[in-house]
Amino acid sequence: MRTMTAGPTTIRTMRDRLWATVTNRDEHSAAGIVFSALDDGMDAEAVLLDLIAPVQARVGTEWAANRLTVAQEHAASAIAERLIAALAHRPAVRARPRLGRITVACVEREWHVLPARLLAEVLTLRGWHVDFLGAQVPTPHLIAHLHSSTVDAVALSSSIPTRLPAAHAAISACKAVGVPVLAGGAAFGADGRYAYLLGASAWAPDARGAAGQLADGIPGPSLTDGRQQFDDLPHLGDQEYTLVARAQGQLVKQVLAELEKGFPAMAAYSDRQRERTAEDIAHVVEFLTVALYVDDDELFTTFLTWTAGILTARRVPARSLGPALEILGTELKDFPRATRILGQAQLALAGALTTPGRNPGAPA
Repeated sequence: MRTMTAGPTTIRTMRDRLWATVTNRDEHSAAGIVFSALDDGMDAEAVLLDLIAPVQARVGTEWAANRLTVAQEHAASAIAERLIAALAHRPAVRARPRLGRITVACVEREWHVLPARLLAEVLTLRGWHVDFLGAQVPTPHLIAHLHSSTVDAVALSSSIPTRLPAAHAAISACKAVGVPVLAGGAAFGADGRYAYLLGASAWAPDARGAAGQLADGIPGPSLTDGRQQFDDLPHLGDQEYTLVARAQGQLVKQVLAELEKGFPAMAAYSDRQRERTAEDIAHVVEFLTVALYVDDDELFTTFLTWTAGILTARRVPARSLGPALEILGTELKDFPRATRILGQAQLALAGALTTPGRNPGAPA
């Protein structure tokens, strides 16, 4: 198989063409661009990681900026998944398994499957035998699979930080049965801090990095790695996470009720507006809860400033987040870590909203 890689100018041109086809929902033309790149000598891994993946990342960026609708984002993502599947089944790009066996899976409640799928295909191209379990794999099912298969490692993917408690359970369970875990995906932080905090054997920022680490070998778990999760995260002993997690629904109701008292205009909201407001508050409470789980202020402040950017792009006043944080602070005044996290978020939000010319949530 040829392994020529296209130059930067050619790659940019192909990305622009692929972007135009997927946003126009022209799957046939998108497939033509991908297959032509292969026929012209671009290696399959480069097609996956330098062509398809950046276009999909742009889809997410454009959705966040409100330049693509949810339906357009879903359609583009579906085309990307089918392009990967079509590429994977072309005989010319298949590699004969000659290395070990890797299980690739998304953590429970994680539906963003594309990063895991890209890794699975890259590993297959490099000669690994890959068991790709797909999106939203409950931990008991993952462990049952490991008991029935001999694998060298589990590659665990998660894109949303609120899945970190589930990721922790999966990592702990895999290591308890003697299987090392390579974590990857945006949920684990740009520097992998949450992967290491939760006990992962290794972390990689992207598919190439993950493939390289697996090729070098990941050390297996030690005999002490079957310890309880509280030993990994001793701060959980204060019960703040547990109590706030149990009260999430009630906290959302309380914040909504207090907002209605303070903002009479909410009485005129349509059912759809009320539903969206409740969803936004639920996300705030959920991210606060996971920030308590990992005891990291930055996780919550990053989410808040990102949310402010999303709201601003949709012409919703981002300042509406401030009162919600104040109400949560009152409700959780007896929780020191929650109070600290909310205080830091209020400062970060105020700074983002007062920076001239800056869209809150945009990269600094």
